[in-house]
Amino acid sequence: MADKKGKQRGLGRGLSALMADVGDASTATAEQPRSPDRMVAIDLVLPNPDQPRRRFDEEKLEDLANSIAEKGIIQPLIVRSHPSKENHFEIVAGERRWRAAQRAKVHQVPVVIKEFNDTEVLEIAIIENIQRADLNPVEEAAGYAQLMEKFGHTQDKLSQALGKSRSHIANTMRLLQLPPAVQGFLSEGQLSAGHARALITSDDAEKLAKQVISKGLSVRQTEALVKSASKSAEGEAKPAARKVSAKDADTRALEGDLSANLGMKVSIDHIGASGGGKITLTYSDLDQLDALCSLLSAGLPDGSI
Repeated sequence: MADKKGKQRGLGRGLSALMADVGDASTATAEQPRSPDRMVAIDLVLPNPDQPRRRFDEEKLEDLANSIAEKGIIQPLIVRSHPSKENHFEIVAGERRWRAAQRAKVHQVPVVIKEFNDTEVLEIAIIENIQRADLNPVEEAAGYAQLMEKFGHTQDKLSQALGKSRSHIANTMRLLQLPPAVQGFLSEGQLSAGHARALITSDDAEKLAKQVISKGLSVRQTEALVKSASKSAEGEAKPAARKVSAKDADTRALEGDLSANLGMKVSIDHIGASGGGKITLTYSDLDQLDALCSLLSAGLPDGSI
């Protein structure tokens, strides 16, 4: 229980303190660059294997490489001593600059050395990318999910710390409900986040996504396509099956919000016309059950369940 509670409290340093560390190096201007602690041979600097960003825009990377070749690296990388390789460093923030510097055939890079544990490194990597808007929508959604699942941050806490609205965070995280193929279209830029959100309620999102891409449909047209497909599916359903109504978008959104906050699958089912129903929580292991019991017992007079 102690470990779980510690995880839910998040890091001792606090989210705002970690963001300040990122902000020191990422918000400085070209006129007032942060001074590096030292210059390090580029082959002694290694990327973070848990970096949330998986795609790097080749054109932007090439532009940055040209800039570095001409003017050097203006803002230093944030690094820590490598956890397993002596005399090496691991990137905490600045992998894009490191990659561009390699292309520019730079032999040394300026670094700011920090003492971070593995948990803080992952959290800062997510925060830095989200702040810089460097992630595609799927990576951004996965970043929010990681911050909530691994560090116990709530949507409200993320909203306040990152300067994003709670609805933006919730709607972005809903994209993780899409099939992997549709998430791939979104990551590759073939679909916008607006298109993807319209497809979330579809039972055949991948098929409709391909139609949207091939026909170049707008978000409005995509919403109409999803609605039309849903009506067609209902018309083809057997009479017995028609009695079971599909969940509306609000219910699915609420399921997504609760799932994200609790870190486990939540299903809401309305029963009859009285407004009653049931909520089903699905835990994946005993740790999640332990955490759920803690949440449910928190409001009881004796603190037990």
